[in-house]
Amino acid sequence: MTTYGILVFDGAQELDFVGPWEVFHGSSRRRGRVDTVVLIAERPGPIRCGNGMRVMPDHTLADHPPLDVLLVPGGAHSRIEAGMRNPAITDWIKTTAAKVEWVTSVCTGAFLMRAAGVSRGRRVATERALEDELERLGDLTVVRDARYVVDGNLVSSQGVSAGIDMALWLVGRIHGRDHARAVRNAIQYEPAPPYLADEPGCG
Repeated sequence: MTTYGILVFDGAQELDFVGPWEVFHGSSRRRGRVDTVVLIAERPGPIRCGNGMRVMPDHTLADHPPLDVLLVPGGAHSRIEAGMRNPAITDWIKTTAAKVEWVTSVCTGAFLMRAAGVSRGRRVATERALEDELERLGDLTVVRDARYVVDGNLVSSQGVSAGIDMALWLVGRIHGRDHARAVRNAIQYEPAPPYLADEPGCG
C-alpha cells in the first residue's frame, strides 16, 4: 500500500496537484484501490486555488496518516513567498520529507522545498519563468530544459502538465514501468512525442 500526501494551500495551481492526483488514483485503481491519496492543508476548511477552484482537504498538517510520498505543488508567487515565511508549512515539509520514501514538487513548489531545506545541495526543476529566481537563492542546482529531475529520493518538475510526467515516472519507479504505461493509457495521456515513463529526463 502506498499513501500519497499532497499539500494544498490558497493560491495553489490546480493542475500542479490535480494532474498527479489523477495519476496516483489511476495507479491505485489498477492495484485494486489499495493505495490512498489525500489532500493536506495547514488548517481545516476549503482551499481557494489559483484559478478559483475550491477544494476540501482531507487532513491538516497535524492529523494526516503516515505518508510514503509527499507532493508539494506550486502556485501564485505571492502565496509561495508567504509559504516560504511560514514556519508551520516549512517545518512540516522538512519533518515530513525526512520520513517519506519520496519527496516531490511541481512548479514553484521547488521554492517551498528549498525554504524547508529539503532541496539544498540538490538538482531541481521548477517553472521555466522562475528558474533564474530560484537559482539566485543559491544552495541548489536548477536544471533547465528537463520536464522533471530526479536527485536521490527528490523528484521535482517544471510547471503544470510536467507534474503528470513526474507522477507517471514515480508510479513507474514504485510499481513498475508496465504499470506506469497502463496508467498513462487509462488516463489517455498521449503527449507527442509519447512519454515512456522509463528514465529521468526522457520526458
